Amino acid sequence: MSEQQTEQPGRRTERRVVIVGAGMAGVQTAVALREQGFTGPVTLIGAEPHQPYDRPPLSKAVLLGNAEGSAFDIDFEALDIHLQLGRDVTGLRPGAHELDTLAGSVPYDVLVVACGAEPVVLPGSEGVPGVHLLRTLDDAARLRPVLDEQHTVVVVGAGWIGAEFATAARAAGCEVTVVEAADRPLAGVLPAEVAVPMARWYAQSGAELLTGTPVARIEQGSVVLADGRALAAGAVVVGIGARPATGWLAGSGIALGPDGSVTADDALRTSLPDVYAVGDCASFPSARYGTRLLVHHWDNALQGPRTAAANIIGAGTGGVQPLTYDPVPYFWSEQFDRFVQYAGHHGDADTLLWRGDPADPAWTVCWLRDGALVAVLAVGRPRDLAQGRRLIEAGARLDQVRAADPAVPLKSARADAS
Repeated sequence: MSEQQTEQPGRRTERRVVIVGAGMAGVQTAVALREQGFTGPVTLIGAEPHQPYDRPPLSKAVLLGNAEGSAFDIDFEALDIHLQLGRDVTGLRPGAHELDTLAGSVPYDVLVVACGAEPVVLPGSEGVPGVHLLRTLDDAARLRPVLDEQHTVVVVGAGWIGAEFATAARAAGCEVTVVEAADRPLAGVLPAEVAVPMARWYAQSGAELLTGTPVARIEQGSVVLADGRALAAGAVVVGIGARPATGWLAGSGIALGPDGSVTADDALRTSLPDVYAVGDCASFPSARYGTRLLVHHWDNALQGPRTAAANIIGAGTGGVQPLTYDPVPYFWSEQFDRFVQYAGHHGDADTLLWRGDPADPAWTVCWLRDGALVAVLAVGRPRDLAQGRRLIEAGARLDQVRAADPAVPLKSARADAS
């Protein structure tokens, strides 16, 4: 039998599955393969030396000092998942069905690209003492003393990461200034009428938010703004976004989008045979929303692997119709004593409805397209989020008068409700 074993219709072959990336998407792909009955060899390659861990708890781990508690509670040995940790993958040679790594080549029959995203670095900040990112376990460990010593902290970027770290730093007693180049927090994520009220949360927590304020440069001990002001900074945390960590795929022939994401199809297959992509590094076409989505959030890294695993197994049996992946995207954020949840995609919505007053502790925003609910943002209203997510999945149309009444359960605001 050849190095890549021959598939025979009706039976599972012992194909070798290699997964690049030991974050949530990679780990869940390996686990899903086993849960769905795959018995062939599974290898999980991670660049970090640590036991695979979950990223969302990192901001809390920094605050609580128990970062190691974020490790996945998975017995990889019992599942016969071979871990190769601390191993950088440098290239892909699809003709040979091999990966290149600093420690040598790795053959595969099926490859899953689950390499995640990497933080965007502020130009000129590399190597400046006291400048931090918050993406990995080691980043969290380096930031813990910043909170312990109650440094004066400048956070660059008022996105989700910036807000979450500012929350942790204020809780630890740090003096915090958040600098944002756009005119509001979350400018690239939410429309102004929604994001502007959220700016008040910073002052309420004791943090200072400076919007419309680009950074000119970072020096040791200070952040120099474009208007000439210099902010004293015992530490600087940069949170200005992330991009797919796909540089190692250059020259492989795998199709990438303008954003650097692997352009998977609706079955999470890439442009190369026997190669799939899941999680933060992969975009996929959504028939639900009529556009290609790149979702950098935990739930996508949990759900996509189940589809990919099923399609890997189905491809091995032959004649099986692939499953399609078209989820309602979901994410959450805990910031400034508020639980913020979002489901859907509001990019082409034509109507925005408020449920409640944004000055209150709890409120919800609904986005509709042609009367149908397509997205919901809930602050302190988890029931609205849960019901809204189900309505989006069902393609339900809403009675806008009832939907705008926060006393009416969202599920009772369907246009066809009796």
